[in-house]
Amino acid sequence: MDAEGPAPRGFALPRAARITHSAEIRALFRRGKRSKTRHLDAFVSPSPVAFARLGVVVPKHKHEIVERNRVKRRLRELGRTVVLPALGNSGLALDVMIRARPEAYAADFAALRQELQELVEELCSRAP
Repeated sequence: MDAEGPAPRGFALPRAARITHSAEIRALFRRGKRSKTRHLDAFVSPSPVAFARLGVVVPKHKHEIVERNRVKRRLRELGRTVVLPALGNSGLALDVMIRARPEAYAADFAALRQELQELVEELCSRAP
């Protein structure tokens, strides 16, 4: 815990909006439609529940745990603030699995945000 204390509860990724079970993750990798960006791979599939859900996978790619955790935090935050709200506003119930590529470790927050915004815009434009 730092000097400011823990993060407020309202700023966390909601538990219901997380994809955490390994069976769900593997199934999404198999059945999901893959979109590649410069730093990320995104797998998208219709959600079995009535709302959008997000999963984040950050392979080690021969990096230290501190770097891996930084990438995970960035992607979870962008999922919470960019991906899930946009899908919710569009009424899309999709499961989105974001997997970091080795290049993601060198990317800054703005580049990751831009890539995810473009991905979401593409998903929303394909909506019926």
